[in-house]
Amino acid sequence: MFEIGPSLREARLHKGVEIPDAERATKIRAKYLRALETESFEVLPGQAYIKSFLRSYANYLGLDGELFVDEYTSRFWVDEEAGPVRTRRIRIRERHHRRAERRMVALTVVGIAVVTALVIAAWNYGGGSTTPASIPNLTPAVQPHVQQSQAVFVARAVTGASLLEVRKGGVTGDVVFQGTLEKGEKQRFVAKRLWLNVGTPENLVVTLGGRPATLGTGCPQVVTVTRKQVTSMSSCN
Repeated sequence: MFEIGPSLREARLHKGVEIPDAERATKIRAKYLRALETESFEVLPGQAYIKSFLRSYANYLGLDGELFVDEYTSRFWVDEEAGPVRTRRIRIRERHHRRAERRMVALTVVGIAVVTALVIAAWNYGGGSTTPASIPNLTPAVQPHVQQSQAVFVARAVTGASLLEVRKGGVTGDVVFQGTLEKGEKQRFVAKRLWLNVGTPENLVVTLGGRPATLGTGCPQVVTVTRKQVTSMSSCN
């Protein structure tokens, strides 16, 4: 779960785009774009328009439009014939879990191949020595060399699972992890700056440079991580 409106607004500001520019590029009226950024969905003419506008605007900002549509559907979708809001969060979560599982399988296969190559190389260069090669920790991919200016951030699921999205740099940066961190699992990330969207922060224990850090609790959190600090950009109502 993540905040639809704030994520759109942050992505727009990150790209240096003004609302009139976005209006011209997407052909969506400015008042509707502002409504999406403030989650004032009642301003828009109907659910079909909301999904279409949300998908187009998110894609224009370099985000995953389908992910934003799924989040809207799971939280706000209304059966216009029956009237009451129907939550489809379980179905959406299952879909996200299946995507994450497929990614994890692919990354695991790559990781095993890399480790095997490293072991063989160590054996060959070592002249057949019986000393075991040092195998790097995989998180799911091989950890990069840590530079002095980079943050070393570790997240461990202790009391339960949590949806977790991690990008390098900011909200529009490259995705380094996206899925569910199950209880007992941990992930390690190394970069100059990280952007995190954490579904259930109270289930995680995190460290920054080997020292305990805080994500915030009580609601999903969007945080940035640098070598020196973890900064929350979310507030709970």
